[in-house]
Amino acid sequence: MSTKKRMIEDQLKGRDITDEDVLDAMQQVDRELFVPEDKKDRAYDDSPLPIGKSQTISQPYIVAYMAQELNLEESDTVLEIGTGCGYNAAVLSRLVKKVYSIEIIEWLSKMAKENIEKTDYDNIEMKHDDGYEGWSENGPFDAIQLTAAPAEIPETLKKQLKIGGKILAPVGTTSQKLVRIERVSEDEYKEETLLMVRFVPMTGQAENK
Repeated sequence: MSTKKRMIEDQLKGRDITDEDVLDAMQQVDRELFVPEDKKDRAYDDSPLPIGKSQTISQPYIVAYMAQELNLEESDTVLEIGTGCGYNAAVLSRLVKKVYSIEIIEWLSKMAKENIEKTDYDNIEMKHDDGYEGWSENGPFDAIQLTAAPAEIPETLKKQLKIGGKILAPVGTTSQKLVRIERVSEDEYKEETLLMVRFVPMTGQAENK
């Protein structure tokens, strides 16, 4: 059994997580609030964990890595596509002014809301919907993070970024890569691949593209 302290020291600091704000956010959020009762003794394991119906909570390292690679500021507004159990949104909420999060699976969206209610975090707004179209009425966003993999990043999401804003997303079907896209002008984007990953596929409209 791993503890939160061991997670911070071994899984995060022991690798390449050096951003103190990210480390502090990971320290603040209790991962055991977001896992099923029978998995609480494994809440800080160095791995994803099943949360029901083939869904998982991400490995702590991946949550921290993605947050670090977005280089977030306290004043930022972030859109998350794929709330899951709410853990990633909770971590992001400790780093930024506001998190908007969309989950396409109804029971998972309900679970996330129940999990977030166990915390005192009041800067997360969630809804049950298809995230392919984003959440334009609350944009443009400083950052957009996807926690499910489309075959390619939807143009609708790219257009909801501020100039200078970044999207971080797993992209691909059989083979996935974690991609960071920065909007450098109205019609220009800079893309880089960070590492190979494995996420659940993005569903809904993304399946038909």
